[in-house]
Amino acid sequence: MLTPIDRLALDAAYEQALKSRREGGIPIGSALCTSEGVIVSLGHNLRVQTGDSTAHAETVCIRNAGRRRDWHTLILASTLSPCAMCSGTAVLHRIPRIVIGERTTFQGREDWMAASGATVVCAEDPRCIALMREFIAAKPELWNEDIGVP
Repeated sequence: MLTPIDRLALDAAYEQALKSRREGGIPIGSALCTSEGVIVSLGHNLRVQTGDSTAHAETVCIRNAGRRRDWHTLILASTLSPCAMCSGTAVLHRIPRIVIGERTTFQGREDWMAASGATVVCAEDPRCIALMREFIAAKPELWNEDIGVP
């Protein structure tokens, strides 16, 4: 179940996904916030914009947060279920709560994050689902490139 703080973080992540879409990128966004609802970092998928295959929304968001000692207290929100790379980044930083906008269009490594002790909640947010369905239908080759399908 989503808390009001989860919703705040997911809304911020969704705005980042829209920003990426406006830039011609893959419409996935992420936000990192405190348990009090203070957004400490934002990120959106920059793979297309920068040519960096590791510039997924969650990794960009975590990079933008800089050096911290409070990772173990933060909430990471993503509009889409995090892939193995992004899930690994969350596990490495011991982020305890992961809020996912949707897993209908792509199921990442939620199992890995949960096995590491993180609480993983999925909103199945209609906005996030529609955004990804539209993108995948319009640009299937770009989507396949992003998720590593030859």
